[in-house]
Amino acid sequence: MTSGVLLMAHGTPANAEEILPFYTRIRRGRPPEPEQLAELEGRYRAIGGVSPLAERTEAQVDAVRVELEARSPGRYVVAFGAKHTEPLIEDAASALASAGLDKVVGLVLTPHASSMGSQEYLDRAVAALPGTPFVAVGAWYAEPAFVALMAARVTAALATVPGRRRVLFTAHSLPERIRESGDTYPEQLAESARLVAEAAGLEDWLVVWQSAGRTPDPWLGPDVRDEVRRLAEDGSTDAVVVCPIGFVADHLEVLYDLDIELAAVAAECGIGYTRTASLNDDPAFVSVLADVIIAADEAH
Repeated sequence: MTSGVLLMAHGTPANAEEILPFYTRIRRGRPPEPEQLAELEGRYRAIGGVSPLAERTEAQVDAVRVELEARSPGRYVVAFGAKHTEPLIEDAASALASAGLDKVVGLVLTPHASSMGSQEYLDRAVAALPGTPFVAVGAWYAEPAFVALMAARVTAALATVPGRRRVLFTAHSLPERIRESGDTYPEQLAESARLVAEAAGLEDWLVVWQSAGRTPDPWLGPDVRDEVRRLAEDGSTDAVVVCPIGFVADHLEVLYDLDIELAAVAAECGIGYTRTASLNDDPAFVSVLADVIIAADEAH
């Protein structure tokens, strides 16, 4: 038997010329206002002109391909599809569908599941795989090896800052209305943070949110910037250690929203800032991905 593996991620512009079409796609075909585009372009310039996400994701996909081949030679055909950039999820899924595979295992490169996030990726994959059995990998934040890996990242980051430190676990915010549908994304984040905090032996830690969209409706909070300001005001914290537990690679939301924007807030408040190292293509992380893919494949 041969199984396909479809790895999925958000996608990012490969160069400055792709920022406008990328932003337009995110806005479901509505071009951004000139000032909105200028602001986003400024953010990319601040982190070097382009996000490293495409490179990081490609490295992850290549590493997973190598790891699966080492574990089960000839069994897996690995492809990648993005939500907003080429190759799109639909195109990658269609290519797998035409390869005569017994089934396709779909994994979104985010540890937590939500109806407004990972489920959209999986639905698009299913639609492009008529007649081919599809196995969706659900939330994998509780995988013991993943928890241990994140706990080690937290411990290492804590060692770099002195004084009274507070660990803030962050993830991408979503509109508050997801709670009305029974979406457990907020609860998953809380449980994920608790598992890592316990593994790292933490006493002072919080779950906060970041990178909320600019829409009129309320988004999940508290926002990490507001929480840093609050901690500074109550005088209980000398430094914050941010663990972006909802992200698996360096990209704009980490390199700008945290390392530039949040770091500036912390500096203004007079407290220290550091964050845990991103997972990227760390072999230990790649092993976690291979574990959950193989487990899903063997269960079906």
